[in-house]
Amino acid sequence: MANARFTTDAKVKPALGLVEFVALMALMTSLVALSIDAMLPALNQIALDLVITDPQDTHLIVSLFFIGMAFGQLYFGPVSDAKGRRFTIITGLIIFGLGTVVCMFAESLTVLLVGRVIQAFGVSGPRIAALAVIRDQYKGEAMARVMSFIMMVFILVPMLAPSFGQAILFWFSWQHIFSSFLVIGLLTGIWYFSRQPETLPKNKRVPFSWKQLSISSRYILSNKMVMFYTLAMGFVFGSFLAYISASQTVFQVIYDTGELFPLYFALLAFSIGFASFINGTLVMRLGMRKLCTWAVFGWLGFTTLLLAMCLIYQGLPPLYGLVSILFAAFFCIGILFGNLNSMAMQPLGDTAGLGAAIIGSLSSMVSVPVAVFVGSFIDRTMTPIAVGFVAFGVITSLFFWFAERPQTNA
Repeated sequence: MANARFTTDAKVKPALGLVEFVALMALMTSLVALSIDAMLPALNQIALDLVITDPQDTHLIVSLFFIGMAFGQLYFGPVSDAKGRRFTIITGLIIFGLGTVVCMFAESLTVLLVGRVIQAFGVSGPRIAALAVIRDQYKGEAMARVMSFIMMVFILVPMLAPSFGQAILFWFSWQHIFSSFLVIGLLTGIWYFSRQPETLPKNKRVPFSWKQLSISSRYILSNKMVMFYTLAMGFVFGSFLAYISASQTVFQVIYDTGELFPLYFALLAFSIGFASFINGTLVMRLGMRKLCTWAVFGWLGFTTLLLAMCLIYQGLPPLYGLVSILFAAFFCIGILFGNLNSMAMQPLGDTAGLGAAIIGSLSSMVSVPVAVFVGSFIDRTMTPIAVGFVAFGVITSLFFWFAERPQTNA
């Protein structure tokens, strides 16, 4: 009975139970978070081994990962619609493995960054295909609810990944973090291919052609609601990515928390996961738009409070105050992430693969320059991050309201 409620108007009946489906899709999408957050405790060691003199250069190990994802999503989106979800996943996992091997044997920052871009290009395959699999089987508010439950499980990865990376560093070198990625990627592929059938039948596939790609892309890019939600997602994630990239600097350098860094990181990541759980319980009753509206106001309010504290305390608010405000602000982020993506995907129908690609790629192309720009101002205070949160939060709110206007006028 529970599944019947979730699959209303779905095109393909889910083959897996909801719990296993959520766990599997969360693992597929969490390869991205694992590849980013498990590396955070290793940035200092990488800088020493590869003789990186500018600490801000190590932030590129995180931020440039999303450049690879931007191009990977553009490639794997059409592939997912033309070849099916399973082909996309195996191809992406193989490329992900190759990029991981390059990183393992890198002896310079340049080679490591090349490997990271290859890694990110590959991991885009499972991410895109997983989103398309969800869209194949769920829609509307039901899709948003499933996405929220997936986000709730998915958030355990960034909560635990820094501790996972730090544990490996305790016994081994940073290269062995990449070795663990190979093992996890292999196990993920085995689970998916042994349990999840293809969700895009051959008669529903869209053969690749440049003409069809152009037609589908024009349709997606000309849909104002899709684009405004995507841009809103890109700007808010860009400011958040600036924090992620600099989180090791913030907690271990600015606030000197030492080995407690993974615990603070996990606490703030838990806020996002908790928000996703709350979102999953409320979205069917209140709707995505109302929850997003509250979350946008909350984000602007809490980040403005953080900026005020930075101004009062010369850029260094007390640690307990900083963590408290970020916990509340990141709760709002957790509400926004799943819902904005679901609202952007909702009108796309059978072009879900290409749609997920364009949405993910465009949001990454927006978020990476935002993160790099904000990160370039980070020195020994929290002020640049707070300013970035507020400024790009305002831009996010504008695009969100622009997206709502056509809906209101309809």
